[in-house]
Amino acid sequence: MVRLSLRKKKNVLQNSNVARKLVTFTETKSHIIEQFRTIRTNIRFSMPDEPLKTILITSSTPGEGKSTNAANLGVVFAQEDKKVLIIDADMRKPTLHHTFKTFNKVGLSNVLARRSELDEAIQETFIVGLDVITSGPIPPNPAELLSSQGLDALLQEVKNRYDIIIIDSPPLLSVTDAQILANKCDGAIMILNTGVIDKRAAKKAQTLLAASHTKILGVVLNNYKTKDHYNYYDGYRYAE
Repeated sequence: MVRLSLRKKKNVLQNSNVARKLVTFTETKSHIIEQFRTIRTNIRFSMPDEPLKTILITSSTPGEGKSTNAANLGVVFAQEDKKVLIIDADMRKPTLHHTFKTFNKVGLSNVLARRSELDEAIQETFIVGLDVITSGPIPPNPAELLSSQGLDALLQEVKNRYDIIIIDSPPLLSVTDAQILANKCDGAIMILNTGVIDKRAAKKAQTLLAASHTKILGVVLNNYKTKDHYNYYDGYRYAE
């Protein structure tokens, strides 16, 4: 399933950062992978009678694991033989290029600023069927770029090419970017870091997301402990 030779795959797995973040790729038997597959199934059933192509992944505050969840969800969708695109729309603190070890010289900001063509920004990853558009150089006006007609045109084009588009956005309570993006997506998922996020902050983030007139597909509880005190992420501690 991996667009690599065995030798190259070994080199990727030796990178602790990749192994830590892309557990759905680096491990074959793990309850974590099953949880991501469950999320994938729940997403599919959340809108059975409506088209669902663009999914926003966001959080209330920084550091809750949204980018890691976005990357791993992209992997499990690709493992289902879907053609998947992940867009790093966090043009303030991007991480996707680190996770997938891609270049970030040309990305979303270049396309929205009309300095590059879409095909120049799309990059293949080492996961078969999974492509990415990184953030590109950090612009001085991310919110204005995301509000532009250029993003509408980009999303329409990638909808014609891909089965699923996952968009990683900045946190809801930090800037307006996530609300702008949510309004352009078919649905949104909010990541909450259990035991860390304040309930009032989570409620405020939910209100902001609802105000964007997008369908809230659900909430993923990161680092959740079950009744038998088994850590949801089995010792992994994810950061964006």
